[in-house]
Amino acid sequence: MLRPWQVTLGERIDPERGTPIYMQIIHALIRDIETGRLASGTYLPSSRELAGALGVNRKTVVLAYEDLIAQGWLSTEGTRGTVVSRSLPSSQSPEATAAEGGQEADRRFEQTHYRFSEPPERPLALPGGKGIKLDEGAPDGRIFPADQLARAYRSAISRASRANRLQYRDPRGSELLREQIAEMLRSQRGLPVTPANICITRGSQNGLFLALQVLIEPGDAVIVEELTYEPAVAAIRALGGKVIPVGLDDEGIDVGEVEAMCRRHSVRAVFLTPHHQFPTTIALRPERRLQLLEIARQFGVAIIEDDYDHEFHFQSQPLLPMAGYAPGQVLYLGSMSKLLLPALRIGFLAAPEAVIDAVAHRVSLTDGMGNTVTEETAAELIRNGELRRHARKAWRVYSERRQSFAALLDAHLGEHVDFAVPDGGLAFWVKFRGDLDRMEERARAQGLRFASYRSFMARDTAPRGLRLGFASLNDTEATRAITALAEAAR
Repeated sequence: MLRPWQVTLGERIDPERGTPIYMQIIHALIRDIETGRLASGTYLPSSRELAGALGVNRKTVVLAYEDLIAQGWLSTEGTRGTVVSRSLPSSQSPEATAAEGGQEADRRFEQTHYRFSEPPERPLALPGGKGIKLDEGAPDGRIFPADQLARAYRSAISRASRANRLQYRDPRGSELLREQIAEMLRSQRGLPVTPANICITRGSQNGLFLALQVLIEPGDAVIVEELTYEPAVAAIRALGGKVIPVGLDDEGIDVGEVEAMCRRHSVRAVFLTPHHQFPTTIALRPERRLQLLEIARQFGVAIIEDDYDHEFHFQSQPLLPMAGYAPGQVLYLGSMSKLLLPALRIGFLAAPEAVIDAVAHRVSLTDGMGNTVTEETAAELIRNGELRRHARKAWRVYSERRQSFAALLDAHLGEHVDFAVPDGGLAFWVKFRGDLDRMEERARAQGLRFASYRSFMARDTAPRGLRLGFASLNDTEATRAITALAEAAR
């Protein structure tokens, strides 16, 4: 029987590819139907003929044909053979394809035929790869015992299974973990909260995005410090918000400029990190905290307080969170990622119950619910005391690394930089005296990976510096990193 369709599938069948041969045949035939090369009603070669043309086993072609018939792409017409289903709509003709370039379109996921929002030129996270990484203040995941984590997972799964908690559940998060976090916030940070005031998030960044979703609409303004956390700025802009940078000095955010911006713009929120300001590590002084709260009350502005590394304060007692004495004005963000492991992705949001209800609705739209197993594991680590023991161990390790890192900066970069040993947090804020752009170029050429100084600047007039994390580096790693940085600074 005459077969008007010329067999060219062999050009697209590759035995070395990971996809099974029969599946490659299926994909190739569907592509030809979709582009119009195989029109509705076209007869295909017999399975024997096609197998011979492709150099494959006949059973492979039979399997492909059977799958395509079952899916509705092909049909059989008795002794006449296999035909492209006559019910399929007309597709692009071969002539149209030829007019577009004479070649069949390359069908790969690298190509798109629809509009989407492209990411910014500079990624928000340091890319992976070889070389020395200087992060912005991450913990060292190696110091948390893997066997303890494994035991906590096993125990949590067993408990949750017996109690039938491995089902779909409240988007606010695991009830056990919310109870544990509420107790921790009441006893250690002075927040007047219950589990109803807590929503578990996938890290503090997820919590920030959720908080912004319920606070702002396109066109609303959000105040940030002129040196700030770049992902926060990106989240505000992604939601259509307007970023309003204000000044910053050695005592924290410029509250006078905050008031001026509130009078000038439709400000809905202020985002800040008052405990250990990101990136400079300074603490917002009590008098400015009170002034800021008064301004927020006057203009009906929410304060988003990101307390991302509360546990790691090395000098004196840490200041209590603003949410402790102004719970109706402050949305409080916290994270267990810095204390435990970044890979666990556990953060939390504390706010009035009505706000938590609104946030939980947003969670249900994007996630349905959190990760019950991981959340119950974190609750188990709090319940059995492992979290408190690890916190004491981590504090000692990071305290020593903080002093060693300061000594390295003095020894190798003393004549090129200005810095102060931070009272708390897991990073140093370092200001360079020379050309910072050229220094960054030389440092990257030597294999150093770190966040550019520009990533911290919410406006061009902001001070320039680098935030260099010390906690995730042992002595050998820190020495290599600072030595390379010093070479670039010279």
